[in-house]
Amino acid sequence: MILAVLDDLMFSSKIRTAAAAVGTTVEFARSSAAALEKMRERPPTLVIFDLNCQRTDPLGTLAAMKQDAALASMPTVGFVSHVQTDLIAAARQAGMDEVLARSAFTTQLGEILSRQR
Repeated sequence: MILAVLDDLMFSSKIRTAAAAVGTTVEFARSSAAALEKMRERPPTLVIFDLNCQRTDPLGTLAAMKQDAALASMPTVGFVSHVQTDLIAAARQAGMDEVLARSAFTTQLGEILSRQR
């Protein structure tokens, strides 16, 4: 199972469609608390973050993951507007495994989901 932490309907739909195409399951969390609860209940093979989604506090959620031994090693990928270089740097510094521009994330989505099945 892959966990996507976001509340953007367009990206939720893209992720859901790509997951169905590669035969994997994706669950969605629309808040940091919900994401952390889902991670603890059923550890995902990948956690996807929309770094532009303030509602889900992606960097705060990532920090909470890194402080919890049971969650710290879960693979993560975040996507963000390519012009937000400060946010890209902050995500990498916080321990995000992979940070992609929104366009690259969309283009590579099938591959990203396939390698985490």
